[in-house]
Amino acid sequence: MLLSVLIPAYNEINSIDTLLEKIQAVPIDKEIIIVDDGSTDGTRERLATYASVPNLKVVLHDHNQGKGAAIRTAIKYMTGDIALVQDADLEYEPQDYMALVQPIAEGKEKVIYGSRFLKPENRHSYMSFYIGGQVVTLLTNVLYNQRLTDEPTCYKVFDADFLRSIPLNCTRFEFCPEVTAKVAKRGIRIKELPISYYPRSVAEGKKISWFDGIEAIWVLLRYRITQ
Repeated sequence: MLLSVLIPAYNEINSIDTLLEKIQAVPIDKEIIIVDDGSTDGTRERLATYASVPNLKVVLHDHNQGKGAAIRTAIKYMTGDIALVQDADLEYEPQDYMALVQPIAEGKEKVIYGSRFLKPENRHSYMSFYIGGQVVTLLTNVLYNQRLTDEPTCYKVFDADFLRSIPLNCTRFEFCPEVTAKVAKRGIRIKELPISYYPRSVAEGKKISWFDGIEAIWVLLRYRITQ
């Protein structure tokens, strides 16, 4: 089984080298697809130095389009059997890949989410982010008959063919609620597994905002009554 690691990257010069080192250290067959989403801090120039790495492909967006747009681009290039979304920061731990992909590799699941809340020792960032995430998760469970603890998690893992079959329209952070809604409307109960989490601050580069929480709620409501 080949794992496609899909990485949307925007202005992550301080973390990209360490992240790629961590991913390459995971003992699993993988391809790494990084979509630089118009970085201006030297990230794309740094990524150019990885051109000779055989299992790593860098795709460039001419201008910043958003996380969702970068993930949609990465999906077009993936060739693996399993797809995993990885942010370009260091909040999540690639060593969790092994446990997350196993149920899909064994044919038991089509979708796995890594939950930060199933590992009690994890710290969490700002209270506003915590409350916002809980509201989005609760609304997801009510609208889509799920039992999630962490809908906005970065670590979303899919059977690759299944992910390709989902028509996505997202451009920004609404990738998460859109893909969750469309998976749920296929009749799938999403399984969660515990993951590690090391939150960073806004000063350290955290990009999500209160607006993205409002947008997530709107997306969940819209897809419940439309597509």
